[in-house]
Amino acid sequence: MIKKIWITGASSGIGKALAIKFANEGWQVAASARRENLLNDLNKINSNIHSFPLDVKDELNTKKVFQNIIEKLQSIDICVFCTGIHDPEAERKLSSEKIREIMETNFFGTLNCIMAVNNFFREKKSGHISIVSSVAGYRGLPAASGYCASKSALTSLAESLYFDFKRDNIRVSLVSPGFIKTPMTDKNKFAMPLIKSAEFAAEKMFIGLTKKNVFEIHFPLAFTMMMKLLKIMPNWLYFLLVKKGMKTIKY
Repeated sequence: MIKKIWITGASSGIGKALAIKFANEGWQVAASARRENLLNDLNKINSNIHSFPLDVKDELNTKKVFQNIIEKLQSIDICVFCTGIHDPEAERKLSSEKIREIMETNFFGTLNCIMAVNNFFREKKSGHISIVSSVAGYRGLPAASGYCASKSALTSLAESLYFDFKRDNIRVSLVSPGFIKTPMTDKNKFAMPLIKSAEFAAEKMFIGLTKKNVFEIHFPLAFTMMMKLLKIMPNWLYFLLVKKGMKTIKY
């Protein structure tokens, strides 16, 4: 039986690479993002990729788009909610408007997608919802107040939903990438340790989503384990290390 997946944020970065990876593996892919022209380009790369334009901030339209996906593909096995934005320059100046925009897109946009598939998966008594967060959700980082807050919220949301959906045999997983080369990380003006390609991320996610039964899919391992260490570090030591790091990158 042909498997089917819905991926948001599929027009660029990790979402795009993931859509191509699953399509190349024979899956039918419902690809969503705001830029319809880029989604159509994906269909030209692989006819298994189907365009479903969407702004995840629009709650009602998110539900309509998911219904359109079901009508065309008949079913969905996995949903990967990958939409995310970040603006380090604006966040450096502490813009409430920018933080609100980031939260609306990253957190509430993902929540809108989850609500769109909620009843479908619960009635089917099966399915898989994967939420793409970041290691930036482990602790607060400089020039990322909105981004870190949104990713931390997504991580906690995934942990809570794990219990809620498990009762209906629905798997919830969390994806926590390190630095991945995408149009979003291209905005960073500092050296990003152990940065990997979007294709690397897609490969790790494909394995974690289809071949392993783990809650958190995180990569690259050397970097994410270092970030996990920072997560459990005492505040005074964490702040000291980050302060030294800020001097190195001339923050």
